Amino acid sequence: MRVGLYFDLRNPQRWRQDPARLHAFTLELCEEADRLGIDSLWFTEHHQFDDGYLTQPLTFAAAVAARTTRARLGTAVLVAPLHHPVRLAEEATLVDLISNGRLDLGLGAGYRKPEYDLYGVPQERRYGRTDAQVGALRALWAAGGVTPRPVQDPVPLWLGYLGPQGAGRAGRLGTGLLTANAEMWPHYRDALVGAGYDASAGRMAGGIQGFVSDDPERDWAWVSEHLEYQVDSYRRHMVEGTDQPVPRPVDAAKLRSREPRTSIDYFFLEPPDRMAERVRAYTAGAPVETVYFWASIGGMSEERARDHVQLVCNNLAPLLAEQRPGSEDEK
Repeated sequence: MRVGLYFDLRNPQRWRQDPARLHAFTLELCEEADRLGIDSLWFTEHHQFDDGYLTQPLTFAAAVAARTTRARLGTAVLVAPLHHPVRLAEEATLVDLISNGRLDLGLGAGYRKPEYDLYGVPQERRYGRTDAQVGALRALWAAGGVTPRPVQDPVPLWLGYLGPQGAGRAGRLGTGLLTANAEMWPHYRDALVGAGYDASAGRMAGGIQGFVSDDPERDWAWVSEHLEYQVDSYRRHMVEGTDQPVPRPVDAAKLRSREPRTSIDYFFLEPPDRMAERVRAYTAGAPVETVYFWASIGGMSEERARDHVQLVCNNLAPLLAEQRPGSEDEK
């Protein structure tokens, strides 16, 4: 299993940094992770967050592409209905060219009303429009579409859908599924087969809600502060622009105490060996190729982000790359 790092460039007021320095440091961190052998670097998208959340993942990925040589570069996710398919195809092509064929394009439907209002796009039927982007991109990258064409033929497409219905949509479209939750594999597999694809075509990847530490109990006090900020921020922005009340603040200790039920209702804080065990249990039986971890959670300092990246690259990634007894590689 391959390991990646996930970036959102949050800059909350409580731990505010100079924005230009934050972007420059993140580029440095991506370059360092690439040098240390990380398998992939992933970038996400939101708009009008009050902490400077990354708004243009492909633009940032292009900058990272110019400073790295081996790590794959992914979007997890790009909010597909907000983007014109031609512009999206051309921007993705540029990243694929600059990186010499290292792009993974993850698409999602989004959920925030203010983002749709900002772009002047109706929020209704957003899943259907996201599905339609898959077909549009495939056609635009084929002969007679946009020029120049990408290095990869085809560029790997992923759908960041949660739950059984979303897994089924990805399967019917024959894309990769951006979740590491093994419970979604039967739904995804059955939809693949039902749409005429071989089950062996199934590809899964996804984020792990966790943080790697060589001393979890020592670090929990400060990790929990950043975790609570990040989760509360998501929950607050999720209802912005609606008539729903702001959810109560999250209790980070409860997140840490839970076993995963969905993709976002838990949190692992573990040393590398225990984290590897947790990941293997969560993904067991599913074709999960890659898992990725937040490089930094909710505005952590440069020092802590750098230490975490080094721990993931040097200590966790080699453990997950090891062949497991009884794995498919041995059969």
